[in-house]
Amino acid sequence: MPAIIRNVVFACALVWSTFASANAITDWDVKAVAFASPGVVGQREVTLVHVAMFDAVNSIERRYRPYLVQLTAAKTTSQEAAAATAAGTVLAGLQPSKAGDLKAALADYLAGIPDGDSKSDGIKLGEAVAAKVLQARENDGANAPDAYRPKTRPGVYVPTPITVGSTWPGMTLFVLEKPSQFRPGPPISLESEEWAADYNEIKEYGEKTSAKRSPQQTETARFWLMLGAPAYQPLPRQLVVLKQMSVIDSARLMALYAMAQTDCATAFFDAKYHYEFWRPITAIRNGDIDGNPATERDPSWQPIDNTPMHPEYPCAHCVQSATAAAVLEALLGTPEIPEVALTSSTAPGVTHRFTNLRAFADEVASARIWAGFHYRFSTRVGTEMGRKIGHYVALKVMQPMAMVDPR
Repeated sequence: MPAIIRNVVFACALVWSTFASANAITDWDVKAVAFASPGVVGQREVTLVHVAMFDAVNSIERRYRPYLVQLTAAKTTSQEAAAATAAGTVLAGLQPSKAGDLKAALADYLAGIPDGDSKSDGIKLGEAVAAKVLQARENDGANAPDAYRPKTRPGVYVPTPITVGSTWPGMTLFVLEKPSQFRPGPPISLESEEWAADYNEIKEYGEKTSAKRSPQQTETARFWLMLGAPAYQPLPRQLVVLKQMSVIDSARLMALYAMAQTDCATAFFDAKYHYEFWRPITAIRNGDIDGNPATERDPSWQPIDNTPMHPEYPCAHCVQSATAAAVLEALLGTPEIPEVALTSSTAPGVTHRFTNLRAFADEVASARIWAGFHYRFSTRVGTEMGRKIGHYVALKVMQPMAMVDPR
């Protein structure tokens, strides 16, 4: 196993070893996050892992309607072996260059499960479900070529980095009916008082060396510079353990959560590339052409870090965090949660703790203003959009079976 991958997995294992009630679902969530690609691409990969684990375990216990497939399996089949094998097989299929390391990790994990028919049946089931999941998503559009067309005039230079997520509005969804299902209305008018207020707020608080932003606000802004599955998967993983959920209920919660995260990314990219609203760094350096006398240009303004390479509206992190909070609130029945502790690769040594899901989403939204990436109106709209998506996903699929298992 290459040193960098081995170190990531080992570090995750050290952190996770403090949770005595972890199960196959949470164990393989840690591995999936460690092995997955960066950013939203990795979130899709983690989602496929959780879909496979849920359908494998649910084929044994049959308490919920399957997401994709429900195969024949004896009740004595090992849920742990089925879930681990499904996860490891999906990851190996998605990451061919890491297949050797993943097979070794799976073998090590399965070695801890007693040998016998239960284990071997679980392995066969996990492999079969993984094959179905990989086949179903083989041509889902996630790897479509980037064909985004920058707006320009003949001969005029435009910045050349490749945009992020421009192809995602065309990707096959997991639960939503269409990418624009929860698309918000357009951004506010540049001539409005609200635009001037939000422009000047982020100009002051989101600037790289802002004197208005407090040390705590700066810490929070940097904390939420982290992206993708490493940022959002630890939240449900800890809740599964803290609430000592069964394997099947862990699998369902984590799968619904992961699907909501991937679908919300498709939805916010749909909205972003539909409206193509300018980022603060562009707006503030062009404050003299927006038609609003209350916005003053700053030609050298910079945010706290590099601006993400996709349009501003709506705030993506706000959609993601509100989706996370909403799907968990719908499944748990309350926004109040046992205390979870989150860390960040972009703020080493810092831990943020939460006992309320809505407070978690609110912090993320504020962080994006303080980082200089999103206007307040965009964070508000993004949060509302995320809440709608989270509730929809939680109530749409993987619902309890209406009848008793006839076996």
